[in-house]
Amino acid sequence: MMNVPIKEFSGLRVIEPRKFEDERGYFFEAYNEEAFRSQGIGMHFVQDNQSFSQYGVIRGLHYQLPPFDQVKLVRVLAGTILDITVDMRKRSPTFGKHASMELSAENNLQLLIPSGFAHGFSVLSESAVILYKCDKTYHKESEGGIRYDDPALGIDWKIPAGREIVSGKDEKLPLFKECRNNFD
Repeated sequence: MMNVPIKEFSGLRVIEPRKFEDERGYFFEAYNEEAFRSQGIGMHFVQDNQSFSQYGVIRGLHYQLPPFDQVKLVRVLAGTILDITVDMRKRSPTFGKHASMELSAENNLQLLIPSGFAHGFSVLSESAVILYKCDKTYHKESEGGIRYDDPALGIDWKIPAGREIVSGKDEKLPLFKECRNNFD
């Protein structure tokens, strides 16, 4: 397993599993708690979430507030997404900035998203299946979100105008400057 920190964003890491291929196909360990701990990643995951979406779907930007904030390990089982994270940690030098990364079933990259980041993705392929592990269970009263098209964030979701598919709930999320935020 290769564990590569994203330099500008403290705690955000790309995980590249070691893949073994032959004429039958391939094999890799997507998650091994001991291997992660040996790389300095020491959390215990308690919930797996899986979603299916079609091209143009934008989900997010979502987070849970402390004390129910979550660390997530995101990977794509089928298709390709553009994964977006926004740093919400008020004391961070990258507060209010976002990172984007293409994750796909082909590249097998995983993104480890620490607490204090809002998360979302857009589907770039015909469809996509996404799996993410969480270190805490979902807590409805602690959920928060930011509007995907907040001009202050300037996120390019790589979906042409008019082709976005966004839930009614996500359309009503507040802008970054107005969102609930108690991340220090």
